[in-house]
Amino acid sequence: MVRPHLKYCVSAWSPHYLKDKELLERVQLRFTRMFKDLRQRNYDERLKSLNLWTLEEKRNRQDLTEVLKMYKGFTRLSIDELFERDVNIKGTREHTLRLKKKQSVRHVRRYFFHREW
Repeated sequence: MVRPHLKYCVSAWSPHYLKDKELLERVQLRFTRMFKDLRQRNYDERLKSLNLWTLEEKRNRQDLTEVLKMYKGFTRLSIDELFERDVNIKGTREHTLRLKKKQSVRHVRRYFFHREW
């Protein structure tokens, strides 16, 4: 019942401070402790046995999905509004679809898609 609330609009409000990430992760940690058979295991083992991902991994996946939707044109937001193509390709084995975040002054835009790919 809680998980949809933790995932709601993740790509828009994804936390960028470590303390906020840990606070959200504690909710799932607490949930995994509810299973008596798994209590003695550590958090990673409990997640693996329940076939769950950490919330950070879920946020990363959601961000990548949103970027793909922008790239393919499935959203109203154009990929060129948030990213620019990286033209500095250094090796022959690198692909040509590298993206780079545009510079930003505002915190809202700076931490939107704050991970690097």
